[in-house]
Amino acid sequence: MKIKEVQIKNFKRFTNLKIEGIPETAKLVVLVGPNGCGKTSLFEAFNHWYKYRGFNTVGDYNYCVKQKNDESRQHDWFSNNVSIQFFESQAHNQEQIKGSFYFRSAYRNEPSFVTSRLERQKDPSKLIDHDTLMSTDAVVSSNYQRLISSTLSGVFDENNNTKTVQDLRNELIGKIQQSLKNVFEDLELSSIGDPLLNGSFYFTKGTSKDFAYANLSAGEKSAFDLILDLIIKSIYYKNTIFCIDEPESHMHTILQSKLLNELYALIPEESQLWISTHSMGMLKKAKEIEESNPGTVVFLDFDNVDFDSDVMMKPSRIDSTMWKRFLDLAFGELSTLIAPSTIVFCEGNPSGGKKANFDENVYNQIFEKEFPDARFCSVGSCSELEDANNVSMKIISKMLANSQIIKIVDHDDKNDADVRECYEKGIKVLSKRHIECYLFDDELIEKLCKNNNQEDKAEILKNKKSELLQESHENRGNPLDDVKSIVGPLYNECKRVLKLTRCGNDAYSFMKNTMVPLITEETMVYQELKRDIFG
Repeated sequence: MKIKEVQIKNFKRFTNLKIEGIPETAKLVVLVGPNGCGKTSLFEAFNHWYKYRGFNTVGDYNYCVKQKNDESRQHDWFSNNVSIQFFESQAHNQEQIKGSFYFRSAYRNEPSFVTSRLERQKDPSKLIDHDTLMSTDAVVSSNYQRLISSTLSGVFDENNNTKTVQDLRNELIGKIQQSLKNVFEDLELSSIGDPLLNGSFYFTKGTSKDFAYANLSAGEKSAFDLILDLIIKSIYYKNTIFCIDEPESHMHTILQSKLLNELYALIPEESQLWISTHSMGMLKKAKEIEESNPGTVVFLDFDNVDFDSDVMMKPSRIDSTMWKRFLDLAFGELSTLIAPSTIVFCEGNPSGGKKANFDENVYNQIFEKEFPDARFCSVGSCSELEDANNVSMKIISKMLANSQIIKIVDHDDKNDADVRECYEKGIKVLSKRHIECYLFDDELIEKLCKNNNQEDKAEILKNKKSELLQESHENRGNPLDDVKSIVGPLYNECKRVLKLTRCGNDAYSFMKNTMVPLITEETMVYQELKRDIFG
């Protein structure tokens, strides 16, 4: 079953809302918008239509109506306030309508359960699950009972006479296990316990076995709940509109993304999944699914819509403007709440092994005391940092629009004209060739020796640095101020001459853990770096 058009009048948030243009190929419909914009109200309208048309249940008029009419006209309101058109032939009788919708509210919470008896479970498609979508939605324990019932039915089904116990067990939990594996790396459903003693779901997690459902994290429970429910309920709901309000609850971004991918895969082809979300993980995955399966995902944007007037809503395209709005929506005011006052883009490779983000880490460590609300961020090479179209910097700059942005590059071999050109582009340039020149500055070498009560060794190490630079210049053609080319040998000399221990296992660890702490506010090195970066 696929929805084609929706018309809602005088219902909760909506005065007169019409939704049209949903393609028949749409398998996933994503409602996007901030809290209170009307996403849940749309699901409430679906639920009202389903209860009234399928079960002749009117619900709470005062809860649903936006603006009360004459009490004598309530019946007309119940009959005409929500209209839904499907691509398939319209179902006319109640029995055909039953099972056409299935709802999960945003209030999904069943922290624990253990059962010691079996209870008969009715066909859920013949029942009303939710009076409203504000109700608590706890179905894990009932789905456990349905799972056991299915197994018992299978045992007494003569068509299964040739199957082994292992075959039946795999049929019982195999699909659930595979879905969990697709979402979690270290969580596996291992057992359902003894239904007449300690019936519950038990897991293998890392090295722990028989890890009880009650001990899962809130995010793990939430994801498991939705996966289990969709697998169990798809037995009963074959041609259905599945509506899940805020499926991302209690989950971090990566888990949200994996979960949506799995829910999309579990939805029967003839059915349709509607979700409401303001999750970055969900939005990103929905965008990826649409790119991989064009025409199967549509977005309905509820942001900045005046539902007090007549509204015609159509699916939105995911162009650059729309994606920026999704970013603004997903982060909202969070960016302004957590954003540092100053962002400094510097050189450095985010995936450089031991050197990964080296400049960023050094700068943050040096200036964290005087500039606690400034953060350094490595964005690649000098050319990448100078590139006005650098995607990483563009995204960060837009997300943190209220932060001051500073760009600083190494001096390298830039001449005076190059430096002026950088400043004209709003890019600052270090006075010295690169950060290593500051970290092995003569001032810091002297301080290192003094802190280790060997001030007399300072001249030895400074002379050794000069010798190594000269050798690097003559033998390898490096500039005479290229300290980066000699950090390994110079690190070894510092250890040897001063007999240092536990000072870092390599040159970059030594610079970060031993030399950086020497750059305090009274040093000339600190003042020079501060002037270069902050002015």
